[in-house]
Amino acid sequence: MELGGRTTGRVERLAASHDYWLATVRPDGRPHVMPVWGVWLGDALWFSSGEASRKARNLSIRPFATLTTDNAAEPVMVEGRTDRIRAPPRSAVFTAAVNTKYRTDYPVAFFSANATFRLRPSTAFALTDSNFTGSPTRWAFA
Repeated sequence: MELGGRTTGRVERLAASHDYWLATVRPDGRPHVMPVWGVWLGDALWFSSGEASRKARNLSIRPFATLTTDNAAEPVMVEGRTDRIRAPPRSAVFTAAVNTKYRTDYPVAFFSANATFRLRPSTAFALTDSNFTGSPTRWAFA
């Protein structure tokens, strides 16, 4: 997915982030933020979580979330709806991408035993600290 307009480096920054901050909403409306590992695959950010984790339980009730990159000087934030991924072929693609990015060797069964999510952006926002007033860019997706 092209982030439209002034995209130079935005998708690359999104894909290259080592960690992401995931914001979800608790059942009582309070925010919940946790770091997660993730990968940019095609047109979405993919991440996983334990089945019983607060973030997985939040997403089962309210599937909307915000994910941000870990670099506050050059952040990219995406908002959108998450989908729970249960199909083994998709889990295998996610597992391979995680293992490549993080230099790990997790089996597909590890992620199958956990909750895997895909966040498709509805809105994205990025800026660069060195050009704080000139770089902010926002995208809306259909």
